[in-house]
Amino acid sequence: MRLALPAALLVIGISGCTGTDLGGAAPSTGAGLLPSTASTPSASVGSTATPTVQAADHRTLLLSASDISDAEDTFHERSRDVHPDDTEGASAFFVNDQDNRAVSDTILIYPDAATATATLRQAAGTLPTQVTGGSPAPIGVGNDGVVIAGAYPDQDKAVTVLLFTEGRALARLEFQSAAGDTTTDEFVTNVGKMQQIALRVGLSEA
Repeated sequence: MRLALPAALLVIGISGCTGTDLGGAAPSTGAGLLPSTASTPSASVGSTATPTVQAADHRTLLLSASDISDAEDTFHERSRDVHPDDTEGASAFFVNDQDNRAVSDTILIYPDAATATATLRQAAGTLPTQVTGGSPAPIGVGNDGVVIAGAYPDQDKAVTVLLFTEGRALARLEFQSAAGDTTTDEFVTNVGKMQQIALRVGLSEA
């Protein structure tokens, strides 16, 4: 028996930015993680087909604007939502002062670590179809961390997407910027590790 994930999570949601320098598109949760044909093995999820929305508010597990701000950019939070696409988890969207760089931070909470890992591996296989000009590569963030840097298809924007798991959580960090202004590896790694620590501490306390 194979258990399908909810339709809203079956394609990677490339999120836009509200800043005019990034095209003026409205931000999305960035919660979609898998291709439309993806599913997960029943052994990793028991009798539950999808992550179940619980009463817990996981927004406290997300990074804050001050966490990702540095000497080069000061970020501001544009949104912070609970249960993206009615799935257990949370998402936040940050934009810098100049409206030319943005970070989308999404976490999804699964029944167990095996489900989170299976979901990540399927999602990683779709990254080249969602981000052009780059190839997925391993990164030392979380478990099974993978990153890809390139551009949005048919859009004049740079994007870097980082996926990793921490326990039963799957994190997706998306870094958006103007064409030719690709986010540095150091910044991506630092932000990813901060989110990993926040998940490890927060989930253990829960």
